[in-house]
Amino acid sequence: MTDTPARLLNLLSLLQTPREWPGSELSERLGVSPRTIRRDIDRLRDLGYPVEASRGAVGGYRLVAGAAMPPLLLDDEEAVAIAVGLRAGAGHAIEGVEEAAVRALAKLEQVLPSRLRHRVATLQNATIPLTRGDGATVAPSTLTTLAAAVTAHERLRFGYRAGDGTETKRQVEPYRLVSTGHRWYLVAYDLEREDWRTFRVDRVDDPFATGARFAPRELPTGDAAELLAHTTSRSQPEHDLDVAFEAPAQFVTARLPAHLAPAPTGPGTCRLRARSTDSVEWLALRLALVDCEFTVHGPDALAEYVTTLAARLTRSVAPAAS
Repeated sequence: MTDTPARLLNLLSLLQTPREWPGSELSERLGVSPRTIRRDIDRLRDLGYPVEASRGAVGGYRLVAGAAMPPLLLDDEEAVAIAVGLRAGAGHAIEGVEEAAVRALAKLEQVLPSRLRHRVATLQNATIPLTRGDGATVAPSTLTTLAAAVTAHERLRFGYRAGDGTETKRQVEPYRLVSTGHRWYLVAYDLEREDWRTFRVDRVDDPFATGARFAPRELPTGDAAELLAHTTSRSQPEHDLDVAFEAPAQFVTARLPAHLAPAPTGPGTCRLRARSTDSVEWLALRLALVDCEFTVHGPDALAEYVTTLAARLTRSVAPAAS
């Protein structure tokens, strides 16, 4: 193999396999001399790849962890597996999946060959994920479009449906994507309204980048998360939650978002006392999904909605045939 760039890529692909490669085996695999292998190893080190060499009869080369992660080479199966995993996580705003994961998905899908993009889409469409939250799912393609525009500082156009059902067309300068654990939001400067806005990404329709670049504006608050918190606190009433559960705290905590953490009150009981701007409808559904007995001590609006929801669910069950 006389093509040096191609040979280096093949060598790197081999070294990324978690094993130690004897120089003689690398030489045989790539069809070059051991001296060429040594030179190629030096080239990889110059490029920032931490290749470690060991001496002796069983010595060889292996890639080790370095100060920074160098680019990875993935085969088809690995690329599909990573893309499917990122799409599943990003599309349903799984807790802990932040903007970095969406940026990674955007980068990966940008370079995937069409045959692999088709495989990823096929797997995604054939899979029904078990999700947590209020059902406000997001198309991965929407997230990757927004993430790419944020990174490239490129203006966006999209349709938007407000909470009351009103539909509008928006043109914005996207600043950042923010995940709250059960929802994704886009923080952006709205050009028509000449002000900062936050958009629920599950209500964004058909976003596309216009190609017009912009210089990012300075946020009126410290960061995007602060702006989102300030915006949602103005638009959503705050509730003082007080809910007692007939189950251990560890059991309940595993079934609630991180911002709703109960404290133990006994060996098999716990109590949640927290402030929340989540809607009472969403809170009622989350409490029901904990799958244990619970009592709502406050707020009154949540207790009333839980009672209404329970009655509605009871009425939805057809009476057994006599």
